[in-house]
Amino acid sequence: QVQLVESGGGLVQAGGSLRLSCAASGRTFSTYAMGWFRQAPGKEREFVAAISWSGGSVSHADSVKGRFTISRDSGKNTVYLQMNSLKPEDTAVYYCAADLKFSMVVAGSSGSWGQGTQVTVSL
Repeated sequence: QVQLVESGGGLVQAGGSLRLSCAASGRTFSTYAMGWFRQAPGKEREFVAAISWSGGSVSHADSVKGRFTISRDSGKNTVYLQMNSLKPEDTAVYYCAADLKFSMVVAGSSGSWGQGTQVTVSL
């Protein structure tokens, strides 16, 4: 397993942008698929985006396609989520996830999770 620490959350107005970062510990980061999930108050956790260990495969939820982009920098052991054109319904705690299998990340069954970072989008 890897240890994950998210950062970059905050308060932003609708239409604005934020970039979340997830720093991973361990020398095997480059072998892990990574992903982002979010959970709004009173709702279940939902998939946002995932990226394979090589970066060659990515997946984004329909609700964020065209607005959010996941990327990774293996040299920095970090995965990013660039969020543009934010909407109030994007308000949630965003969690970083990691697993050796891309399919496990997408399914929400990752072996490693971060503590989350709050994103609040105001009107």
